Amino acid sequence: MKVEELSFRTLHTRLGDFHLITCERGLTYAAWAISPELQEFVSAHKSGPTAQAYADAAERQLTDYLSGDLQEFSLPLVVEGTSFQRAVWDALCQIPYGETWSYRDVATHIGKPLAVRAVGQANRANGIAVVIPCHRVIGSSGALVGYAGSATDIKEQLLNIERPSAIVNG
Repeated sequence: MKVEELSFRTLHTRLGDFHLITCERGLTYAAWAISPELQEFVSAHKSGPTAQAYADAAERQLTDYLSGDLQEFSLPLVVEGTSFQRAVWDALCQIPYGETWSYRDVATHIGKPLAVRAVGQANRANGIAVVIPCHRVIGSSGALVGYAGSATDIKEQLLNIERPSAIVNG
């Protein structure tokens, strides 16, 4: 069995450390936190040129996004999840830069208007933060809820990056 090459990188941003894992197929993890076990697992794998190239591209694009110079990512994403989670994550990628949708909006968009809580759970399970823009999902009251545990300050700062064209749907 072939073991896929992996690359681990930590970006030191003004919002805090942001961790990336890439493989030879694209970006597979992007988050503000990483468990020691996951970091150890990735470190135990060989890092090859393709994974490094994707890490370089992810770092460039995230840096450009965080400085307000990029609105749309063009990275191949390697995500694993249930068909419902993948539908939610696909919907998140359809939320335009500068806009926010409620959890209900996302549920309606995927044709499951009663699945608001399940959308929240799928949003929480998103392993590629920022690139799959779960920060653009807000409570129906407009409250900034449910981002990276209780890190709504990061969610607010990400939305502020996009604020010049921000429109709230609801």
